[in-house]
Amino acid sequence: MAIRCLIVDDSDHFRSAARALLEGEGITVVGTASASGDALRQIDDVRPDVALVDVDLGEENGFEVARRLVAARLRPPPRVILISTYAEKDLAEMIAASPAVAFLSKSALSGAAIREILRKADGEEDPNGPARLP
Repeated sequence: MAIRCLIVDDSDHFRSAARALLEGEGITVVGTASASGDALRQIDDVRPDVALVDVDLGEENGFEVARRLVAARLRPPPRVILISTYAEKDLAEMIAASPAVAFLSKSALSGAAIREILRKADGEEDPNGPARLP
């Protein structure tokens, strides 16, 4: 089954590059947004399985956007993966306090990484043994 993804990032260049990368790896990008308002307007229509949310959305806080996406009326809510160019260790406390299922460095973004995160979030074991995310 194809994974339906919404990308929320304030960089046009990143949204375009991420869409091309993920679609090339079998992830269906059903929408992109540069801010929370746009993401929240789209969520009912595009019904993503997962939302990639940049932690730094310029004027907006990506952690708050993640909270609002999960709290939206869509059921089941999308699983949120926080993304950033910042190091995970620098954001660890905020990530842990967020509703996100994981953090993924933008440099490690791939369809395989998203599938692995979702597999772990669903509590499934990898039949090929443990996988490590970059």
